[in-house]
Amino acid sequence: MVYCQGLYEGEKALHIRGLKLNNYRNYTGLELSPAPGLNVFRGDNAAGKTNILESIFLCALGRSHRTPRDTELLKEHEPFGSVALYLETRGGTRSIRIELIEGERKRVWIDETATTRTGELMGCLNVVMFSPEDLQLVKDGPAERRRFLDMELSQLKPAYYYHLQQYNGALKSRNLLLKEDPIRYDMIELWDEQLARLGSKIIAERARFIEKLSQLANTLHLRMSDGKEDLLVRYEPSVPFADEERLMETLQMQLTDRLERDIFRGYTSVGPHRDDLGLLLDGRDVRVYGSQGQQRTVALSLKLSEIELIRSLRGERPVLLLDDVFSELDAGRQARLLDVVSDCQAFVTCTHLEEFAAIEQLSMQVWHVENGTVSEV
Repeated sequence: MVYCQGLYEGEKALHIRGLKLNNYRNYTGLELSPAPGLNVFRGDNAAGKTNILESIFLCALGRSHRTPRDTELLKEHEPFGSVALYLETRGGTRSIRIELIEGERKRVWIDETATTRTGELMGCLNVVMFSPEDLQLVKDGPAERRRFLDMELSQLKPAYYYHLQQYNGALKSRNLLLKEDPIRYDMIELWDEQLARLGSKIIAERARFIEKLSQLANTLHLRMSDGKEDLLVRYEPSVPFADEERLMETLQMQLTDRLERDIFRGYTSVGPHRDDLGLLLDGRDVRVYGSQGQQRTVALSLKLSEIELIRSLRGERPVLLLDDVFSELDAGRQARLLDVVSDCQAFVTCTHLEEFAAIEQLSMQVWHVENGTVSEV
């Protein structure tokens, strides 16, 4: 497989051609016309570089990657703010606008049409984000790996996003019932049916996704390790299953069998909210036995695999958001990322251009960021 070189048949070059911020974070007003290739935002820490990447992420997934509270996205002392983004996609020109209002839910417009569901954003703009925290994907707990799965699957399959939302709502209701006295077993049984139905859909989608992801990640990891290490990405569901058709039944039985234990503990102990990814290098758990360098390379392999999956399944390249990540990588890992950057629109933040070991090889638009203002260099 040729990685990020040229286009698949029918593939289009997705890119952002315009971005407008109004009272967003430290920006009173900002209008950008990004280059279709590499855009580098250079500036001191806290100058507002990450805020630009965050606004693009917000338009893609309907939420910030840094905070669940929309009010934190508003400029201080301002009751209203907005982000507007204009795209060139394989289907033509599109627009996304998100309005932030103090004390209210955010409002979303897609192609100038208001939508009541944030989930309708899924798939309009596919992004892959890299940050220093992403390089801890291997080290951190299962919740981070589940988040990695959920973000990517939600973009690729909007139905997955809705199933996940409904599942989390049902899970919250069941957990509240587990803490009641007396226990209402009839109500718990109703939520068990919902959790089994929705959870089985989530588990099945994750299993299929990870099968594809594992193949791509191993190919990439072999290249980055000069063919010395085989990477296996293995799904570790909390509900072992061999037959997808009986998965719902299996999950419901597990919920029933563990009910008394769940009542004692006060939370639901089985379901996709307890899943994890196994990451094995030559058969050894890299989460436990891998060196720091090996763990970073595995994390990078997983993130790069997202790009190839989006390309193959969506027929267009995603937009890449790289937040202060090059300073965390050695020259070899930088080179692998630069292979991707050369063929996708990318937004990169850094404090100094010298952070790029191979900067002279790149064609880029450099922007200087200072105190909430952005200027071309």
